[in-house]
Amino acid sequence: MDDDASAPVAVVGIGADGWDGLTSAAREALTGAAVVVGGPRQLELLPPGVTAERVAWPSPLRPAVPGLIAAHAGRRIAVLASGDPMFHGIGRTLSEALGADRLRVLPHPSSVSYACARLGWAVEDTDVVSLVGRPLPALAGALHDGRRVLVLSRDADTPAAVAGLLRERGYGASRLRVLEQLGSARERIVDGTAGEWPHPPGDPLNVVAVECAAEPATPRLGLVPGLPDTAYEHDGQLTKRHVRAATLAALAPAPGELLWDVGGGSGSIAVEWMRAHRACRAVTVERDPVRAERITRNAASLGVPALRVVTGAAPAALDGLPVPDAVFVGGGLTASGLLEACWAALRPGGRLVANTVTLESEALLARWYARHGGELVRLAVAHAAPVGGFTGWRQAMPVTQWSAVKPAGAQP
Repeated sequence: MDDDASAPVAVVGIGADGWDGLTSAAREALTGAAVVVGGPRQLELLPPGVTAERVAWPSPLRPAVPGLIAAHAGRRIAVLASGDPMFHGIGRTLSEALGADRLRVLPHPSSVSYACARLGWAVEDTDVVSLVGRPLPALAGALHDGRRVLVLSRDADTPAAVAGLLRERGYGASRLRVLEQLGSARERIVDGTAGEWPHPPGDPLNVVAVECAAEPATPRLGLVPGLPDTAYEHDGQLTKRHVRAATLAALAPAPGELLWDVGGGSGSIAVEWMRAHRACRAVTVERDPVRAERITRNAASLGVPALRVVTGAAPAALDGLPVPDAVFVGGGLTASGLLEACWAALRPGGRLVANTVTLESEALLARWYARHGGELVRLAVAHAAPVGGFTGWRQAMPVTQWSAVKPAGAQP
């Protein structure tokens, strides 16, 4: 093997079948390397003929990547990855740290491809949730009656944890199949239901296949904004369902965008922003510590545990937060400098939406509407309610909403 400073880092996907499952190109990349980096399990799959120095990833892995690669500069480096390196794998981290032009990626079939092949499921119709380095409640957002979900497990205890979450969320009737050591001679599948999961922990290298089956009393949580108010734990500080749907429509979430939810209350706006797409991000700012904890629970319950909750009063609590693509102000509008701080922080082309039910805040929004344009609307919702022996309309407090897009080149 020759050292070569100009050679790209070879990122080689390897499966549970080890060396036998590699292509000739992947084998050549490994036998020609001076250094092979990987997890202990992956390094053990290499035969004695691979004479390169073997280096195990340190923990935590992500911050160690640049330094570890730099420590072996000028040498041919190969990195081992499980399955497809670019699918929930080390390939993304390496690409972000080193640049795509410094990599040569040699993928192997992913565990998802193997699992769908065994189950007869179409890959494009199967939802995938990774619990590797992610909290268990992240699975909750993928639970819909009749859907098929593949869960990438973190360890041998994941299947039982998945079964427990399904029972808690009203999906105990769901069929579970755990597929272990896919592609190897030790491949095994165990079967059961979430409600009566009978199996002890098995092999840590596993994927959990879920056929979602909701029980009759399980609340139906749709994908579009406007979840039932009963889906949230709250103390009355909640943007109600119909106004919430209109607010999310004005905020217009798109994949990868970041929302500031200022005056979070129960966190419903931030939660439903993140439910719009798995790449949507949000920060909610709430000054009341009790409500902040409640927001965290709502986010976990509704499948978006990555929601960041900042406890503090705005605008001071906004300092240092990443630049938002959209801002929602649901409370504290009359706090000195709040709207000014939100407008200044918003990126050009970003959206700001503010709701209020008070005359004082409405007057403030009217002034901002006169200055910046946008839309100023009043949202009125009435619900049918008993009136003696008859039925009439009970009017909720009307909500005044101002929404605007920050133009390019706008100044605070």
